[in-house]
Amino acid sequence: MADGFLPIAQHGLIGDLRSCALVGTDGTIDWFCAPRFDSPSVFGSILDPDQGGHWRLEPLDDDVRTSQFYFPDSNILVTRFMTERGVAEVHDFMPLLKADDDGHRQRIVRRVTAVRGKTDLAMDLKGRPDYGRVHPKTEQVEHGVLITGGDLRLGLTATCDLDLSDGSITAKISLNEGEEALFVLEVLAEGQDVVAENGETSHLFDQTARFWRAWIDQSTYAGRWRETVNRSALTLKLLTHEPSGAIIASPTTSLPESIGGSRNWDYRYVWIRDAAFSLYGLLRLGFTDEADAFMRWLSERMGEERDNDSELGPLRVLYDIDGQVPEEVELDHLRGYRDSLPVRAGNAAVDQLQLDIYGELIDSVYLFNKYGDGISSAAWDDLTHSIEWVMDNWDRADAGMWEIRDEPRHHTTSLLMCWVAVERMMRIARQRGLPGELSWWAESRDAIYRRIMDDHFNAEVGAFVQHRGSDTLDAGVLLMPMVKFVAPNDPKFLSTLAAIEERLVSDSLVFRYDVDTSGDGVEGTEGTFSLCSFWYVEALTRVGRLQEARLALEKMFTYANHLGLYAEQVGLAGEQLGNFPQAFTHLSLISAALNLDRELG
Repeated sequence: MADGFLPIAQHGLIGDLRSCALVGTDGTIDWFCAPRFDSPSVFGSILDPDQGGHWRLEPLDDDVRTSQFYFPDSNILVTRFMTERGVAEVHDFMPLLKADDDGHRQRIVRRVTAVRGKTDLAMDLKGRPDYGRVHPKTEQVEHGVLITGGDLRLGLTATCDLDLSDGSITAKISLNEGEEALFVLEVLAEGQDVVAENGETSHLFDQTARFWRAWIDQSTYAGRWRETVNRSALTLKLLTHEPSGAIIASPTTSLPESIGGSRNWDYRYVWIRDAAFSLYGLLRLGFTDEADAFMRWLSERMGEERDNDSELGPLRVLYDIDGQVPEEVELDHLRGYRDSLPVRAGNAAVDQLQLDIYGELIDSVYLFNKYGDGISSAAWDDLTHSIEWVMDNWDRADAGMWEIRDEPRHHTTSLLMCWVAVERMMRIARQRGLPGELSWWAESRDAIYRRIMDDHFNAEVGAFVQHRGSDTLDAGVLLMPMVKFVAPNDPKFLSTLAAIEERLVSDSLVFRYDVDTSGDGVEGTEGTFSLCSFWYVEALTRVGRLQEARLALEKMFTYANHLGLYAEQVGLAGEQLGNFPQAFTHLSLISAALNLDRELG
């Protein structure tokens, strides 16, 4: 632990399809936003050990070894403490009793059990609402402790005595083998009292385990990497906001892409790009309910933006869960993870033009139309409006899929995904017999194709480059055969793949682009992008280099943390960097594994 900070990878994730909490291997919950993913944090010590707030459970012994695992086929996390005197387990979970539960109570349950010998532990809860800016009031009430501060009310119940001091709650417990202690923290509605659990915790545990098992049992994947793929699917599900159908990019903000650097972003929102790819991953595994729910959320956004005449187009890059546009602010009172500043809430990328989002979106709609229930007539009208805007704007410079904060450019990947948008609209129209100006669409599709081939392939480099007129490579072009823009054996793609392997690949890890040769408007360096590394596996699969693809995939599995979770990036020494866990990475793992499995089969 460096200066009170656990490594990013030394965390597990629990959630209730409304929010998530990070639980460190040391037994500390150091990140939790309530009541939603994009709400201000209650526990945020991962960004500031002094001011952020935490909920700690730790043995009092000097020599403690820890391990973590998930209860099989679930998102119930088990942290084990092993000492010379005994072994204790902490079972952390947020109860889920059934899907679409209108009466849902948001709770974090921490059950401590002595499984061998004797264990003495200390509990310390310091709630610090509003990103640590609120020092709450704590008071003893009939069934526990009421915590109030800002707009938040929390209730803590326990099976042991609780001590209150200066807004903090502590306890010490001594357990012999077979004994247990229980702590339950509930997010309370206005006027709601702290409620005794009445011994129902075993029921909550069993029902929550049953919920997750029933959900993952729907997966249609039974290939070589079933356990790894299922863990990625369970992680994607945790990042789904069930009441709305929204799928967020990550549950955290401002975990740095390089330690001490300024590449620290807030990912607790719905990126059209990330959510569309997530939809693809879930559809491939047979999870059509999630696809239906997200399509409803997306249809609401398209309907709301129908008359939007903004220069940014009919859709914004990202939204909050309610479909609103978040504003980026800096939380300058927080220290930042290992002094990586600034800490941000909100994301200014919402004001960028990113043309590629239409391709990712419409490609997912195409798959939904193929594997799901199909889109409605109103949704088709909204998509038609969007594609007409794309055809009028596809040759504009933009910020690209990597959201550069520099001068807009004519990005190859943006053109590529505009081509996908038009081509998939034509496919849907033909498959369903839906109305559309197919001859006009075909003219635009072909013009985009020619533009990419004529202006975005650099013969001297021997590759499709990042943007028109550059010699910089971009791992995003690995998508070309995956989206059927080129055949995998096309000489131009094969030479592009070779160039990327020479300049961007490091032992199966892939940089998204060369920051040193392509300024992106942000200072500092970054690690390799795990998403791109899985794209590389899929590209190797597509070109028929199956054994190399399998080796690269197996290597990528070694960069997961102890629970199979991935942050956005991998650093030079194999450390995880960036927001954690990241949906985009887990869905690209699913896609790479499924496609390689099929080819090896």
